Amino acid sequence: MNKQTPNIIRLELIDSTNNFLKALKTQEQLPDFTYVQANFQTAGKGQRGNFWEAENNKNLLFSVLLRPTELPIAKHFILSEIVSLALIATLRQFSKEFKIKWPNDIYWKENKVAGILIENDLEGMQIKESVIGIGLNVNQVKFSPAVPNPTSIHSITYKEQNSDDILLEFHQHLERYLEMLKGKAYDKIAEEYQSLLFRAEGYHQFKDKEGVKFKAKIESVAHDGALNLVDDKDKKRTYLFKEVQFVI
Repeated sequence: MNKQTPNIIRLELIDSTNNFLKALKTQEQLPDFTYVQANFQTAGKGQRGNFWEAENNKNLLFSVLLRPTELPIAKHFILSEIVSLALIATLRQFSKEFKIKWPNDIYWKENKVAGILIENDLEGMQIKESVIGIGLNVNQVKFSPAVPNPTSIHSITYKEQNSDDILLEFHQHLERYLEMLKGKAYDKIAEEYQSLLFRAEGYHQFKDKEGVKFKAKIESVAHDGALNLVDDKDKKRTYLFKEVQFVI
C-alpha cells in the first residue's frame, strides 16, 4: 500500500472544521487526506444537529477530505464503519474497552469520548467527496453539566496526551481501512464493526422516534446503516439513523 502523507492545515479558531474544509475545497483543488485541525470551534457540529462541546486547546477537533468514488451510495455506511474502526484502532493504545455506539459515536464503557460527522457530496450513484469531522476528547477533564456522559483520554489514563501524535496515528489506520474499502472487503469491515458495537450482547433499552421505549438486542447492521434489532417479544425491528436511539 502506498502511504500518503497527510496535508494538515492547523488553525487556532474556527466555527467548524467541516464548514471550513467544505468551503476550501470549492476554492482550490485539495488532495485526499487533507486535514483541517482546530484548537477551538465556535460552532462544532455533532450528529442529530447537536453542538459539540470542547474546551479550548484541550481536544482533537478535525476534519478530513476523502474521495471514496468506488463506493456505491447504497453501501455508503461502510465509510462510517471504516472511520469508526480507524478511531477505535487509534484508541487501543490507551484502553481495550472502547466501543462503537451505533451509528458512529465512540464510547469507553458507558461514556462518550468521540463523535463522528460525515457529510457527502454525491455524483450520480457514487460518492464524489466526503468531509469527515471528528471530535475526540483528549485532555479535557471538566465538562458542562448539560453534556450527559462525557469522558476523555486523560480521564481514562490520568495522563496528558499529545493530540498531534493521535492524529498521525489515526491517519495511518484510516489509510489501512480505506484500502480494505477499495478492495471491496465490505463483509470483513462489517464483521469487525459489529464485533465492536456498544451493548452488542444481550437485551438493552431503546427509544423510537415517538419516544416509545422497548427492550431489544442487536442482530446486525446493514450496509446502508440500518440497525436490525430483535425485541424481547422476538419481533424483528429495523431502524434507520434518527429513528431509534439507546436509552443511556
